[in-house]
Amino acid sequence: MRASASAAVVALTLLLFAPSSRSDSFAPRSVSRSSQAFVLGDIKTTATPVVDDDDDAVHACAPDMIEIDGDYCPWVDQHCLRYLESGPEEPKLRCAEFRRSGSCNMTTEHKHFCIDRYEWPNRRGEVPPVSMTWYDAKASCTSIGKRLCQDDEWTLACEGQEHLPYPYGYSRNSEACNTDRTYRSPDNQLYAWPPTRAAEVVRLDQREPSGARESCVSAYGVHDMVGNVDEWVVNETQRCKPFCSGLKGGAWTPVRNRCRAMTTGHEEKFHYYQVGFRCCAELRAKKTPPSVTNAASVASVAR
Repeated sequence: MRASASAAVVALTLLLFAPSSRSDSFAPRSVSRSSQAFVLGDIKTTATPVVDDDDDAVHACAPDMIEIDGDYCPWVDQHCLRYLESGPEEPKLRCAEFRRSGSCNMTTEHKHFCIDRYEWPNRRGEVPPVSMTWYDAKASCTSIGKRLCQDDEWTLACEGQEHLPYPYGYSRNSEACNTDRTYRSPDNQLYAWPPTRAAEVVRLDQREPSGARESCVSAYGVHDMVGNVDEWVVNETQRCKPFCSGLKGGAWTPVRNRCRAMTTGHEEKFHYYQVGFRCCAELRAKKTPPSVTNAASVASVAR
C-alpha cells in the first residue's frame, strides 16, 4: 500500500510540473497551507508609505512610481516567427523573434494611472519577496495607500504604445532581464510544510535585486516587468474568470516572459516560491507649483 501511495505522489508531481502553454509558472494549482513572504528564507519585507512634500506634490504620481498615460489595445496582432524550443515534443513557449507588426484590431481604451517603478517593496537594489498570495499582495498595496494593478494596466506599462511583445523589443534577449535560468525542480512536500519551506525557497531561488539589469526596462521606464518574479494582478480583462487573480511577467525560469501573457489558473490563496507583485495607484490631485501661483498673483495685482 505504501509503495502504491508513493507511486501516486510521483505521478501527481510529474503532472503538476509538466510545462503548459497556458501558464508561466511551473507550480501546483493550489497550496493550501499558510503562506509566508520570503526574501531569502523567512524574512518578511514591508514597504514605506510615500509622504508628499512641497517638491513632489505637483506631480500626478508619487516619486517612487511611474505615470502611465496611454491607450491600451485589448487585442494585438503578434505573430511569432520562430521559437527557442525546436524539438517536436517541446511545447512552444518562448518566442525568439516576433514579426514587427503589433497592429491593434480592437477599439483602444485610454488608461492613466501610476505604477511602481520596481517590484515590491519598490526599492532599487532590494530582492523582491516571494511566496505571496494574491490576498497578501492586495493587502500590502492597500496598507500604503496603493492598490494591486489590473492586468490591462500592467500590460500597457510593459509593452508601451508600440505594443512590444517584450519590454525591450521584438526579439527575446536572455541577458536583458532575469529570464531563461536553469530550471530547478521543486519539492512540493518540502515547500508545503512550513518548517522546511524556507530552506526549499533558498534552494530554488534565482532572484536578483530590483533594477539590477538596466536593459530590463519598458518604454515608460518601469523595471523588471518580465522575469525575476511572477507578479500578481487583478484579472480584469477576463472578468475574474476563473479567478480574480492573475500572474504576469513570468519568473526567472524558461517560460513565456512576455508583456501580453497571463496565467489565470491559480486561485487567490495560491502562493509559490517565485510569486511576488508590484502596486499601482490612482493619480493624485496635482497642486499648483508655488512659482505659478505667485506669478498669477503678481499679474492680478498689476491689473
